[in-house]
This record gives sequence, C-alpha cells and structure tokens, in this order.
Amino acid sequence: MTLARLIRRQLLSLSGVGLMLGALFFAAALTPTLVPRSYLTQGALAGGCFAIGYLAGNLWRWLWHYLELPEPSPHLRSGANALVATGCLIVVVIYLWRAAEWQNSIRTVMKMPPVETAHPLKVCAVALITFVVLLVLGRLFALVARVLAARTERVIPRKVANVIGVLVAGLLFWLIANNVLIRTAFNALDSSFREFDALFEPERPQPTDPDRTGGAASLVKWKELGRTGRRFIASGPRAAEISAATGQAAQEPVRVYVGLGGAGTAQARARLALDELKRQHGFDRAVLVVITPTGTGWIDPSAMDTVEYLHHGNVASVAMQYSYLNSPLSLLFQPEYGAEAARALFAEIYGYWTTLPKDKRPKLYLHGLSLGALNSERSAELFETIGDPIAGALWSGPPFESRIWRSVTANRNPGSPAWLPEFRDSRIVRFMNQNGPTVPPDTPWGAMRIVYLQYASDAITFFAYRDAFRAPAWMSAPRGPDVSPELRWYPIVTMLQLALDMAVATNTPMGFGHVYAPEHYVDAWVAVTDVHDWSADALARLKSHLAARARQAAAGSSDEDPYADRGG
Repeated sequence: MTLARLIRRQLLSLSGVGLMLGALFFAAALTPTLVPRSYLTQGALAGGCFAIGYLAGNLWRWLWHYLELPEPSPHLRSGANALVATGCLIVVVIYLWRAAEWQNSIRTVMKMPPVETAHPLKVCAVALITFVVLLVLGRLFALVARVLAARTERVIPRKVANVIGVLVAGLLFWLIANNVLIRTAFNALDSSFREFDALFEPERPQPTDPDRTGGAASLVKWKELGRTGRRFIASGPRAAEISAATGQAAQEPVRVYVGLGGAGTAQARARLALDELKRQHGFDRAVLVVITPTGTGWIDPSAMDTVEYLHHGNVASVAMQYSYLNSPLSLLFQPEYGAEAARALFAEIYGYWTTLPKDKRPKLYLHGLSLGALNSERSAELFETIGDPIAGALWSGPPFESRIWRSVTANRNPGSPAWLPEFRDSRIVRFMNQNGPTVPPDTPWGAMRIVYLQYASDAITFFAYRDAFRAPAWMSAPRGPDVSPELRWYPIVTMLQLALDMAVATNTPMGFGHVYAPEHYVDAWVAVTDVHDWSADALARLKSHLAARARQAAAGSSDEDPYADRGG
C-alpha cells in the first residue's frame, strides 16, 4: 500500500461527528482566558481541544450504535453532515479571524502592546500536528484494547471481553507512562535541576561580611546554599541603600537561608536555620518572617525587599530549601516535601520564639508565594498556636489547592466577588490586589492579621477542575480589573485553557498573572505588619522606587537578575 493510499484510507476512516465536535472545540479554544498566548501555545491548545472534541464525537457515535437507535438514511446523513461541516468551517474561520482581537483584549488590560496578527496559519499547523499525534496514540490504544479483547473472548463473553480489553489497555498505558516515561523524565529533570542548583555564578561571590549567612563565621557554608539561596542572600538591599531611599537611618537586614546541601533531613536543616538565626541575633529584630520558598527554593525579591525597606532594615527572615524542582514538578512528584519542610522550620522557629519574653521578642509572620503559600499555610497548626498566636501572614498567589484560602473564599460575604472576597468583619483575613484592599485602611484588625495578595488574572489561584462543567464564580460581573471582558465560559475547553494559563502565568508583565509587583506588596505589608511611621507621600515614593528597581532588575537577562527563577 502506497503512502498516499494509506493517508487517504486514514482520512476516510475519521468520524464525521467527531470532526464536527472537534471543530467547535477548536474554535472555542481560540477565545481568550486570563493570559496572552503565543501561536505555539495557542496551536497546541487548539489541537488538544480538537482531539477531545473528536473523541467526544466518537463516543457519541459508539453510544448511538450500542443502544441500537435507528440510523438515518445515507442520503439524509450525507446532506446533514455537509450542512453541519459547512457551518463548523464558517465558525472556525470567524474565530481564527477574531483571535488577534481576543488576544489584544487581554494585552490591553495588562498594558501590553497589541499584536497585529494571531498567526492563524501557524496556529492551524501546530494544531494539526498536535491532533495527529494524539490521534495516533488514541488509535494505538484502541488497537491494543481490541487485541486483548480478542484474546480473552475465547473464554468469556464478548462484551465482558471488550470491557476487560479497555481496562487492561488503560492500565498498560498508565504503567508505561508513569513508570517509564514520567519516572525517566523525573529522574532526568531532578538530576538536571540538582546540577543547575549547584552552579556557582561569577556574579555571586561569597559575602565578605563574616556575620552574614554564607560568610566566614556562618554555620551555613556558601557552597551549600544552592543557586536560589545564594541569590537570596546576595540580592537583598543593604542598610545604605535603604537609608538612601527612605532618608532615615537603617539597619542591615538579617537573611538566613539553608539549602538542601546544608543537612540530610528537613528537621536537621530547620535546626541549622534556627542556630544560624540565633547567631545573627535575628530574634533581636522588630520583625521576623518565616518564609516558605517556591519549588526551586526561590524567594520573590518583590516581597522581601519591600518589608525590609518598610521597617528600615529592622527585619530578620529565615527560609530553607525543600526541592530542586520548579513548583509544578515539585507539587506533582514531591507533594509532601514542601509541607514537611515548612512544618519543620516553623516548629523550630516558633518553639524557640515562644520561650522569649513577649515584650522583647520580634513579631512573627509567615510568608510564601505560590507553592510556598500553600505549604506555608500547612506549616502552622491552630491548636499549637492559639495560646500564643503569631502576628500574621502574607500569602501571595495562593494555589487553588490552598486549604484555608479555599475555605475563606467559599464562605465569603454575599455580594463580594470571588476574585477579591470579603470575609466576615475583615478582622482576621483580608484580600488585596493591584488596587489594594476592599475595606478602608482604618478597619479594625484582630490579634492576628492574614492577607492574601492575589490578581484576578492569576490562573494558578483561580483554576478549578469543576470549571470543566460550570462557569467559575470569578467570571461573573463585576470582573477583576485585569481580566478580559471578552472572556466566555465553554464546557471542558475553559478548564483546559486555564490549565495552559497556569503553565505560562509567570510570562506576564509584573503586576499581572502570577508575577507580583513590589508596589502591591507595599500595601500588603503595611497592613500585615502594622506600619504607621510612613506618610502617604513617602509610601508613594517608596512604591515608585521599588517598582523601578524591580523592573530594571527583571529586564536583565543575566543570572544576576534576582527574578530569573520567578517561574520556580
């Protein structure tokens, strides 16, 4: 059989109903969600959606035959197929034509320059390749299921054999994917990230101050900090920088970090972090922040630089690494590591903190971004802190699986939007975005202050599996300031779009998506840490200074950029 005849045969074997549903799914995938897409990501998404629509059409046709429902005549079927196919083709062409307009609706609210075209031909080419690959895998699965069913049909009824064939084929594909492909990829990625983490950057010399973490007198060796740890220690503002920006005297901030190379277990690393914090007199500062980093160990400079400026350097912070992998991989392959490490560090720090006189110890806060926020939530147990509570927490970009965040959002006050809820009397938990809090600044706080900093355009926060079957609450009017007014909900497709948005959420400009801006951290830290010695004008100047500083650093392409691992 020639290649041309083989291709023609495969094309003729395609399901008409499947192609029609696939075309509608393809068109829906071109509509906007939260984050702008390149033609490559748009094509892969559209091709995947086409494949799912095609599968749904095939399942519908199979169910129709299985139920032995009456078949339309060949003449009626061919006419209906031609009519529906023409309609679907028109829909696809219209949606491709509007794709650039829809992408620009996202770029406009994110203050990005518009695109002139969405590259429809490239999108279609990538989509076709994606669909063909998925189709081949699907037909291979069907072939394996049929072969297994034929073997077992000799001893058991045919329908039972078919079910067993599908189940065994599914199990076989899962085992191959999980134990061969995924595990092999994981081992390769883990080794790659470990080697990358161990790299010494020429821009990161060992601190000359012997008292700093990694210095000559430090309990933590510089070479054991890892890339992200060395970057955290080296990139923070010094007292002179803070003083120059604020016009007031400042102290050298205390930053403690323990990398995975510091000790063999989470408990041992946590004890090392406590000892190093005590050595640097971190408990003599006014503010102490226990940080849970992202998967690679990265800590957002926008968050920590801000609180150090606000408190004139009178801040100590402590963190420890729990993984080499970035956050999605860490959450997928090592979900327990982050929670275990965060719990161990908090227990050590909090346990010692409670032994200190209440009038002389620092105010204790928790902080985490993204996966760090999720694990930071898990680090403190209510029953052990209720008698001696911490001062509060700032959690930014909390993932949709964050337990406390989900509970508070689900039980928000009626009338408050899901993307920026109000919870009860706002004495314990408040939400903030680019425009600050939803309640007046003079609203009374309780003994503990918890702030969630989140953007409505952050899919890592607002993704949900149920979006496949019902429109999410955050789509209802009024919408967030950074969400496209053109966004619409489509069954299954919207969930897939948001899943893709999660993967590229750190590619947005600062202040949108999953990239949190220092000027927005200012308002959050002012609320959480009860800052009173700054005027409104002084805060505005600080925001401008930090924003310019952060954007200048993030615009760099060298490893010296402290934002280089923000996808971690």
